[in-house]
Amino acid sequence: MHEHIAIPDYPAVTWAFVYRGMKVEVTTSTHYEQQIYSAWVTYDTGSAVAVPRADSPERAIAQAKKWIHTHFDWE
Repeated sequence: MHEHIAIPDYPAVTWAFVYRGMKVEVTTSTHYEQQIYSAWVTYDTGSAVAVPRADSPERAIAQAKKWIHTHFDWE
């Protein structure tokens, strides 16, 4: 069995908050010995990885908010 399958990498949620009725979770993990951040957005009908990779939690949050604004109708 491949090691990457036998030992999965579960990202650690470091920050979670509600923005415009959607839950945003910022996760952190290590990629090639560098700390990276991702942002997941959970909404009424599902969830998505809004930001697959960012170099800081602040940048992941800003990009997640932008993703929410562009993927949902706010009128």
